[in-house]
Amino acid sequence: MNGILAKKLGMTQVYLEDGRQIAVTVLQAGPCKVVQRKTEEVDGYSAIQVGFEEKRESLVTAPVKGHFRKAGLAPMRFLAEFNAENPSEWEPGREYTVSVFEGVKIVDVTGVSKGMGFAGTIKRHNFSSGPRSHGSKNKRAPGSMGANSYPGRVFPGKRLGGRMGGEAVTVRHLELIKIDAEQNLLFVKGAVPGPTNSLIKVRKA
Repeated sequence: MNGILAKKLGMTQVYLEDGRQIAVTVLQAGPCKVVQRKTEEVDGYSAIQVGFEEKRESLVTAPVKGHFRKAGLAPMRFLAEFNAENPSEWEPGREYTVSVFEGVKIVDVTGVSKGMGFAGTIKRHNFSSGPRSHGSKNKRAPGSMGANSYPGRVFPGKRLGGRMGGEAVTVRHLELIKIDAEQNLLFVKGAVPGPTNSLIKVRKA
């Protein structure tokens, strides 16, 4: 299996064998269960759909219940698709854990970044602030738009204030420091996008 679903537990520090201290993000990865096997003949592409974290049946619709019942599973909170080297081996209902990452050194991590709400140009685009001297009325304003009588408008895509965060972010080539198979934990070097308890997709780089 090429990837696994995980929950971000937070950050901590670990010591390497050479005595170096590094910051890591702790991810509770799996166990995940195979929900559906997509094939090129039926779906037009090949992939393995997996589920993570069981959910009460009263919180899901009838079609969703039927989708999981077909695989002989209880409803899952999260679904995602990953590639597999041998798709025929991954039958619906099969469970797998962080053991699929044994020997893997580098991973790609995808999460939804923290939502910041409305943010101005300084926070959102690293604009410089205006003068702070007496009489200045441009301390955090974006300044001139640069348009004159022609074209006389602001072009779409201009960097301005607006909603910041809440977007899917992928961080590539993060070092996988340690695997705790007993507690289903992955220790990834550095920061991972998203708040605590958010869903994270981990793939082999």
